[in-house]
Amino acid sequence: MKYQVNQNQCLFLLKNGCFVKTLYSGVYHFMKAFGYEAEIETMEGAVGFNKAPKEVLLEQDKTFAEKTLQVRIPEGHIGILKENGVAKRVLTEAEYLLWNVWGRYGVELLDMREPEAASRVDKACLAQIPLKYYKKIEVQPGELGILYYNNQVERELEPGAYYYWVYSKDVLCRIVDLKIRPLEISGQEILTADRIGVRVNLMCTYRVVDPRIMIETIKNLENQVYACVQLAIREFIGKYRLDELLEQKEEISQFIFKRLKKAEKDYCIEFCSAGIKDIILPGEIRDIMNTVLVAERKAQANVITRREEVASTRSLLNTAKLMDENKTLYKLKEMECLERICAQVGNIQVGGGALLEQLQSLVR
Repeated sequence: MKYQVNQNQCLFLLKNGCFVKTLYSGVYHFMKAFGYEAEIETMEGAVGFNKAPKEVLLEQDKTFAEKTLQVRIPEGHIGILKENGVAKRVLTEAEYLLWNVWGRYGVELLDMREPEAASRVDKACLAQIPLKYYKKIEVQPGELGILYYNNQVERELEPGAYYYWVYSKDVLCRIVDLKIRPLEISGQEILTADRIGVRVNLMCTYRVVDPRIMIETIKNLENQVYACVQLAIREFIGKYRLDELLEQKEEISQFIFKRLKKAEKDYCIEFCSAGIKDIILPGEIRDIMNTVLVAERKAQANVITRREEVASTRSLLNTAKLMDENKTLYKLKEMECLERICAQVGNIQVGGGALLEQLQSLVR
């Protein structure tokens, strides 16, 4: 039987099931009747011929050994196959036999036994490695990472990108946001000392100051801080009557802030601010308060009106006394009144001279 082997191929020859030799480019004739068997393979990638052990091929055929690359991956390592210096793929099996004819191959071994060693690996190589072999941790600005090996604290991570092998140890990172956080409590219903239900809107801000202890001792921080603020509001408002609360809105904010400052160590945080936004009254109480306010304003308006009337009357009395004591002033007042009358009259027609003479006498 005729076999033609191209330049990029090889022929594995067996006789009676046993490996004989490897042949390269050319034309060959073998008789199956004599027990010969041939298999042609392209010399690229991994050696696919499996009818003879790889050790037999390497020992019996020196040319085959020169044209191939034998790779052994030790325990706890991973291999990066490079072609002409460029990373191509990951090698994770214990042994490989690769054709090394047309492209010049090499293997870089990476030790995964030390988790932090992954940070020293070239990023182009890491891009070829499946994520099940390593973990990428990113800590953003304003955050802090707590690194754990096998659930034990290893160290703190500043903002940046980190890579860790997960072969020998379980790697976990808890990221804590250190920026100031707002917390708003809306529509908190509370009974005052006189049994009137009011709704309070409060705003506060806080930030984490001890992230490691917070992670180890506090679960669901935001919910616990929310409950703490609620209790502080109830503690203050429940002691006072409604009218007292409305007069002490600023004092409420100051008390709540001081109360929260005492509790901040229990939650590993620092309260930056706290204040009451609104105190919302029930509908019927609001209507009563509006009625009282309108009545108070009307009473104040009446008092001002009476005060002005008294002042006006007192001014008239003083003017009358002056005119009674001074005749010239009395005449000036008459002339002023006459001037006002004349200003409102366009023409004056009289039948006799008596009125004209009276006006002239007033002017003299």
